[in-house]
Amino acid sequence: MDASARASRTPLLRHVVLTVLLVCCTALTAGCEGAGAPSARRHDTATAAASPATVPMAAGDLQSAYQRVIKQALPSVVQIEASRDLGSGIVYDDRGHIVTNAHVVGDEKTFRVTTAGNEEPLTASLVYSYPQQDLAVIKLDRVPDGLRPAVFGDSEKVEVGQIVLAMGSPLGLSSSVTQGIVSATGRTVSEGSADGGTGATIANMVQTSAAINPGNSGGALVNLDGQVIGIPTLAAADPSLGNAAAGIGFAIPASMARTIAGQIVREGRVVDSGRAALGITGRTVVDDRLQPAGVAIATIQSGGPAARAGLRTGDIITRVDRQSITTITSLQEALASSQPGRRTTVTYQRDGTERTAEVTLGEQ
Repeated sequence: MDASARASRTPLLRHVVLTVLLVCCTALTAGCEGAGAPSARRHDTATAAASPATVPMAAGDLQSAYQRVIKQALPSVVQIEASRDLGSGIVYDDRGHIVTNAHVVGDEKTFRVTTAGNEEPLTASLVYSYPQQDLAVIKLDRVPDGLRPAVFGDSEKVEVGQIVLAMGSPLGLSSSVTQGIVSATGRTVSEGSADGGTGATIANMVQTSAAINPGNSGGALVNLDGQVIGIPTLAAADPSLGNAAAGIGFAIPASMARTIAGQIVREGRVVDSGRAALGITGRTVVDDRLQPAGVAIATIQSGGPAARAGLRTGDIITRVDRQSITTITSLQEALASSQPGRRTTVTYQRDGTERTAEVTLGEQ
C-alpha cells in the first residue's frame, strides 16, 4: 500500500482519494465509550405573519419522519462483539444472516450479537468474509422471535442533499442514531492494510455528514423512507491534527452490499464480484528522487489478463488508460472504477523502454 496509508486496529486509519486519512469505525470493546412598493411591503408582512405558524409545522413533520424511520429501521441494526473489536451489523433476512464489514469480523469465526429485542447477547458464526469489498456475513446460531430484516434501497437513486440517519453502536452505545445528509456519491476510497485493515479499494461510496464514529462500522445509513442506502464504514481524519474530521464519513453503497451478501448467503462465498482485475500482484517503486513512480509486477497469473496481453514479471505499470499510476493504491483505484471485460490500455516500462498493451480486464 501507499506509505501514507496507515492503519491501527482501533481506530483504524485509512487513506482516501481526497488525500485525507480515514478512520475505520470499529471500537475496542474495552474502551466503549413606487406603486409597487406598498404591495411589496404587504407581501413581506404577510410572509412574516405566516412564518410562526408554518415553521413549527414543518419542523414537526420532519421530527415525525425521523421518529417513524427510527422505529422502522433501528430494530434491524445489531451490535457485534468480537474478542477485541466492537461494531455493528444489519439483519439481512429472517434466517439470522447479518451483513457487516469485513474489518469488524477480522480473522475471527464466532461473535456475540445483541439484537434490538434481546438484552442478552446471542452467539453467531462467520459465513464468509470478503475483504476486497470490506463486507462479511455472519449467522446467528439461534434466530430469536421477531427478528426484523432491513429493507435495502437502490443506490442508483441516492442523491446529494438527501437526509440520512446513521444507526449503529458508536463507542459501544448500542442503538444510537445520528443525522446528516448525503454529501457526495461515487467516491473511491482506499483503506490501509496494516494491523487489521482490509486494504480494500472501494468504488461508488456514499459520502455523508452524519457522524460516523468507532463502533458504527457495519451499521446502517438510512433514508427517510426507512431504506438502507449504505453501510457506514470509514470516517475521515485530518492528518495534521490526527483526529477525526467532523462531517466526512463514507458508506458502502447498499446495492453492492446486497449483491455481495446475497451471493454469500446463497453460495457460501462470492462468485461474481464485479471488480476488475489485471491478474497480478505488485509493489510500488520509486524514482531517483525517492518519489513513487509506478507499480512493478511481482507475480503474474498464468493465463490471466496481464499475461495474455504480454506483460511480464518486472514490468513497471505507469498508466492505465489516461490515469497515471504511481503507487499500488492508485492502481487499485483505477481498477475499482472499471468493469471486468472492459478493454483498457496499460502503459508500462520494460528495460527502460516505455510500451503499451491492450488488456481485457478480468475479475477479482
